[in-house]
Amino acid sequence: MTGYGVASCDLGTTKYTVEIKSLNSKFLELSLRIPKSFSEKEFQLRTECNKQIERGKVNLSISAEKNDVAVKAAGINTPLLKHYLEQLKAVSADVNEPTSNLLQLALSLPDVVKFDEESVSEDEWKAVERTFQQALKNFQQFRQDEGNILEADARMRIGLIQQNLNGVEEAEPKRVPLIRERLNQFLTEAVGREQVDQNRFEQELIYYIDKLDITEEKTRLRAHCNYFLETLKSPDANGKKLGFISQEIGREINTIGSKANDADIQKLVVGMKEELEKIKEQLLNVL
Repeated sequence: MTGYGVASCDLGTTKYTVEIKSLNSKFLELSLRIPKSFSEKEFQLRTECNKQIERGKVNLSISAEKNDVAVKAAGINTPLLKHYLEQLKAVSADVNEPTSNLLQLALSLPDVVKFDEESVSEDEWKAVERTFQQALKNFQQFRQDEGNILEADARMRIGLIQQNLNGVEEAEPKRVPLIRERLNQFLTEAVGREQVDQNRFEQELIYYIDKLDITEEKTRLRAHCNYFLETLKSPDANGKKLGFISQEIGREINTIGSKANDADIQKLVVGMKEELEKIKEQLLNVL
């Protein structure tokens, strides 16, 4: 499920910013980018994220912006810089390329320019931890707000499926007379009216119509829709459960469509399928 939360704190010499972002994923995939001075706190951060974020491709970053110019002073790893320069010069000579900007290129390579990492006090860490908790709270609120929008959308689409189901029930009584008329006309054209055994015809018609009966499917579909709406009310994470219910709704809709044998009902079935596909797409964003 997508989410975003950010919070910051200014401790005088350093301003810390905690940012949490997530994209959809079936499982929790957590990626951390934190200052080296907080490396020993990584396990604690991961544990808290695992506890509060159930799933998603989550990126957690803590950035430190030094306010004191003296603190910002950087050091140059001279031996490493010389090593990079020698290698760059050798490669330039091999490919016959100019060597005018090699120093600038070497300075941009990893670990050449280093900022002094100061150890942080326990009080400083507690301030950063509070900022992390605030960012996590903002992150969860973002998800909650998005979830409310998704819930309203799912309720609306289930309502449209129920409306189409009502339309199926209204159209169904017209179905049997039409089927009877079509079969009777077919037999009359094929063998002649005088050759049709009406008793046998009525028996076969009853058997045929029984095979096309959709009463059970309508009952189950209505029950599944109601169960879907009830599950939406639950405070628990029911994304997977809603996915299973939507599969059952799809089975009943498909069965009604295959048994319908009526153009008007088929149109209503197509409308139900369209709404169900939109629900399934949105459920990918639900925990």
